[in-house]
Amino acid sequence: MSGLPETMISHGAGRVPVSDHPVADHSEFLNTPESFRRYLDEVGEFKGAWVGLDTEADSLHSYETKLCLLQFCCHRGLAVIDPLSVDRNDLEEFVDRLDRADAVWMHGADYDMSLFRKTFGRVPATIWDTQTAARLVGAEAFGLAALLEKEFGIVLSKTSQKADWGKRPLTEKMLAYAFDDVRYLMKLAEIYAARLHESGRWDWFEESCEAARRSALERDERSSEDAWRITGWGRLDPRGMSFLRGLWQWRDGESQRLDRPSFKVLGNQELLAMAERLQSGESITPPRYLRPGQAGRLQKSIEVTRKEPKDDWPPRRFGGSSQRLQINEPTLNRLKAKRDTVASSLGIDPTLIAPRAVLEKLASSTIPADEKENLLLRWQQRVFDFRED
Repeated sequence: MSGLPETMISHGAGRVPVSDHPVADHSEFLNTPESFRRYLDEVGEFKGAWVGLDTEADSLHSYETKLCLLQFCCHRGLAVIDPLSVDRNDLEEFVDRLDRADAVWMHGADYDMSLFRKTFGRVPATIWDTQTAARLVGAEAFGLAALLEKEFGIVLSKTSQKADWGKRPLTEKMLAYAFDDVRYLMKLAEIYAARLHESGRWDWFEESCEAARRSALERDERSSEDAWRITGWGRLDPRGMSFLRGLWQWRDGESQRLDRPSFKVLGNQELLAMAERLQSGESITPPRYLRPGQAGRLQKSIEVTRKEPKDDWPPRRFGGSSQRLQINEPTLNRLKAKRDTVASSLGIDPTLIAPRAVLEKLASSTIPADEKENLLLRWQQRVFDFRED
């Protein structure tokens, strides 16, 4: 069977695979259809194995975010796969094999899962997150760099953290950064898996990871009609919202034209400030750093919006639904105090038990009791009884 060596250590009810070596030294850069096909033929299946995975995208440099690299760790060693250069069918076969692994370990997996969903329309069947594992055993600094420094005394270079991963060829420095993102991942997974078993929190971990995976799959993609509703839009009146929508559409057009992320054209807070001034009847002077063509198109967009009839102004909405929470403040304060006490006794971050948004729903009179029962995971309900004492 392919996978990590079958040396095992027992911890409570679970058994944790332990690799023979602290890090994987063998590494391959797979950036041609031939090299990746050969790799798939040689590496075999991952059934019954733990594997490690990370991704890189170009969200800081392009209008449309795309998957630019897959960093992978298994029994064979490390592989950096260039999805922009290999055969798409082979890439799909690789993802199929990930589904058959015992677990795909990632660190801070939420963004990676979103990127997988966007690229492949799915995410691997079992995803375990070393960040979640570390937090559940009380780690206060749980970024990958912080954990590697704590556990191994390794300080990773961050020089390529914001690199343009869509550019080719990749530099040696970028490749080194990519390999290091998964070089120690399986050893880290083994350490924290052991601690979870020792603390009796392995079931917390599995349930938390599965909930995060479901959330990534079920999360509603924001409607293009509402994409302009950036943070702070709620303080505008309908006229102001109309201006904000027009400004957002102008910026989106400029982003597409330049193939740049929207924040590099104009920031959200600048858009909101412009909309507030226009709502008040003030005039707008385009920022000096805009090119003449961009500034001209901005002014034209504003003039078009000024002529928009009232019936076409955007409707006011509250979040994803029309329901507004009626929060009982004394109940909220009681729940928060109780949660914090429980978290302190367990040595974990209180938000792992229930973030503030969940506490507000638990303290709301507009949320039915049966729905409140489903707001917490099973392990969270066991450690935190939110009902009245």
